[in-house]
Amino acid sequence: MKRSTRRILTTHTGSLPRPQDLLTIITAKEAGEPYDREAFNASVRSAVNEIVGKQAEAGVDVINDGEMSKPGYSNYIKDRMTGFGGESVGLGSGPPQLGDLRDFPEYARRLFPGVSSILKTPACTGPISYQDIRDLNLDITNLKEAALRVKAEEVFMSAASPGVISLFLPDHHYGSHEAYLAALADAMKTEYQAIHEAGFLLQVDCPDLAMGRHIQFNDLSVPQFRKKAALHVEALNHALTGIPAEAVRLHLCWGNYEGPHHRDVPLTDIIDVVLKAKVAAISFEGANPRHEHEWRVWEGARLGGKVLIPGVLDSSCNFIEHPDLIAERLVRLGRLVGRENVIAGSDCGFSTFAGFVVVDPAITWAKLKAMAEGARKASRELWRKTTRAVAPRKPNQRAKHKSSKSRIRRR
Repeated sequence: MKRSTRRILTTHTGSLPRPQDLLTIITAKEAGEPYDREAFNASVRSAVNEIVGKQAEAGVDVINDGEMSKPGYSNYIKDRMTGFGGESVGLGSGPPQLGDLRDFPEYARRLFPGVSSILKTPACTGPISYQDIRDLNLDITNLKEAALRVKAEEVFMSAASPGVISLFLPDHHYGSHEAYLAALADAMKTEYQAIHEAGFLLQVDCPDLAMGRHIQFNDLSVPQFRKKAALHVEALNHALTGIPAEAVRLHLCWGNYEGPHHRDVPLTDIIDVVLKAKVAAISFEGANPRHEHEWRVWEGARLGGKVLIPGVLDSSCNFIEHPDLIAERLVRLGRLVGRENVIAGSDCGFSTFAGFVVVDPAITWAKLKAMAEGARKASRELWRKTTRAVAPRKPNQRAKHKSSKSRIRRR
């Protein structure tokens, strides 16, 4: 994985707004309605080409496919694995199972309109195995071809972590969380290895290590949740066996929705657990008003050579961050952990589930352009050459001193 050795590099978390023609097909597909598979593949290919070009145009250095083919960053796996069936209650059906929204039920009812048509969360009802690799191979081919048309520092591809799959697709088969995680970890090796062998950076999406606290485990104490998070990191590390840490980055977040978030577990309570993941970089929320102050956590954290990818863009609001503010966020972290260990990013994806878009697509691209400008400003500040101030000499004084010594010697 490249580091910011000459300037602050830029990237983002993964999902980007999908075009309407593709959304229409994804919606029909998720609803179980007839759809044209060839038309879907063609639409995905076209969308990936367009989205890759837009990233390069916006000044993003480390790019991806925008997750164009996926109905969601976590539940897409139901279409690639055996063992999932039926429907479970989740964000898209029934009252949201979010701990912070339970305190604000009226707001909760209007927060996720229309998500149920996309957010299908079937439970695990049988043995899990990664069986259908067609979609994975198409994603890899589409991204390879699109990336050849642009100039990028690196290319990454996202994949769900075992823990986040368990968060959205509950177990009705294995009987214990540990056994379910183990099965998911074994199955996800197929996807992780394929992405790595394709020459892409692998990004594992791990909201379960933070968001899981107020969704999946909101009845646990913080110490109890830390044990669950540690178990999730163990499962992830097992799934990453054989892949060098330098080829992997991890995304951590508390949920990409405009909620109160007052039940979010503090970063300081989980960071030591997260840092045990065998990855080269940590992507985390650093721009929204609930977590921006937590940059100070890194003062005492032992990074172990890891790169930090702070979110300098809030992915849940339509404010376009000022480049000076973005630069300020990057400079303060760069001075804390070393400029080469910082890459600019976004708090989360801009369309984590297809059709669920809080930020207007045109504003998304304006935000990414602002990030690129802010990174340039931060680079000028962090790489600015400093010269040591030297008091001006009085040449005549030194000359007089020399001539005095000469006269003494002659005498």
